[in-house]
Amino acid sequence: MGGPNQSSISEFLLLGLSRQPQQQQLLFLLFLTMYLATVLGNLLIVLAIGTDSRLHTPMYFLLSNLSFVDICFSSTTVPKVLANHMLGSQAISFSGCLTQMYFVFMFVDMDNFLLAVMAYDRFVAICHPLHYTTKMTHQLCVWLVAGSWVVANMNVLLHTLLMARLSFCADNVIPHFFCDVTPLLRFSCSDTHLNEVMILTEGALIMITPFVCILASYLRITCAVLRVPSPRGRWKAFSTCGSHLAVVSLFYGTIIAVYFNPVSSHSTEKDTAATVLYTVVTPMLNPCIYSLRNRDLKAALKKVVGRRIFFRG
Repeated sequence: MGGPNQSSISEFLLLGLSRQPQQQQLLFLLFLTMYLATVLGNLLIVLAIGTDSRLHTPMYFLLSNLSFVDICFSSTTVPKVLANHMLGSQAISFSGCLTQMYFVFMFVDMDNFLLAVMAYDRFVAICHPLHYTTKMTHQLCVWLVAGSWVVANMNVLLHTLLMARLSFCADNVIPHFFCDVTPLLRFSCSDTHLNEVMILTEGALIMITPFVCILASYLRITCAVLRVPSPRGRWKAFSTCGSHLAVVSLFYGTIIAVYFNPVSSHSTEKDTAATVLYTVVTPMLNPCIYSLRNRDLKAALKKVVGRRIFFRG
């Protein structure tokens, strides 16, 4: 395709979150703080689980993988935002844009799959406690995680190749802080119908299937917990499930709001706010939600940090 309004785009310009200088300084500090908290919190979890033999169980194995993925997830977007601010440059090459998009959505898929596997782990632990060690073996967990990596990479590779075949108009300014699918499709001069169909079918299947598994697991967990005679035992179980479901709701709610609607219904402000939630805020909150209320992990974290005062109370 060729025309007066088209050109061969070699780079895009990422406008970031705000064009106001005062807001840019504040957002830089906010993003830097959240990124450091994300990396530190999740890295401590990985180290604590890796160094404490008591935590070498399926639940903590999955949690350590989730923490590792969250570190990588945030590292695909936030450092670029910080670097652009410090260098005063908003440019990202076309190949760099596709690469960033590839890794962002690969880690999105991995979060998606790991949340489902963790829900299944809790389902087996609560609903079939006598068979937990035989059902949730280390070998099964490794296969589930490895399979998740394979499916995530194949899925994202498909969408990246579909994006690479498109032509883009002369306007190469992306009103976003990373190379997202929606603004790229909006700027394309090619027919994006196939891309949108694949997002709403194959992409939706990849996201919805684990989500349905999570709902089914927690439905069975809820039924099992309601049969527990002790009110204290029921409250403890529901409290743990509530934390997990809070992260699940935040993660899936923002992704569905951004990606599983027609492109014409999107707005820059809504998309940006939603993507900040699932790319920056959720990975930062995961260590708190999943770990700080866990006594065994607290003890392991104390050993890693070496300062008990951080985790008192």
